[in-house]
Amino acid sequence: MESATRITFDSRVMGGKPCIRGMRVTVGMIVGLRTAGYSTEQIMAAYPYLEATDIQEALNHHATGN
Repeated sequence: MESATRITFDSRVMGGKPCIRGMRVTVGMIVGLRTAGYSTEQIMAAYPYLEATDIQEALNHHATGN
C-alpha cells in the first residue's frame, strides 16, 4: 500500500492533527464535510487550493485509522 504523502503532522499546525500538505485543513474537516453530504467537487469549490488527491488521501487516512 502506498503511504499517504499529502497528510502531514506538525505540532505547530492545528495542534498536530493530521492536515493536508501542511495547511490548516484537517483530515477531520474533510471527513466531516463528506459525512455532511458534500461531494469532492463541492469541497474543491469551497477550498480551491485543495486537489482531489488531497481529499482522497484524507478519506483513506481516516478509513485506515491512521
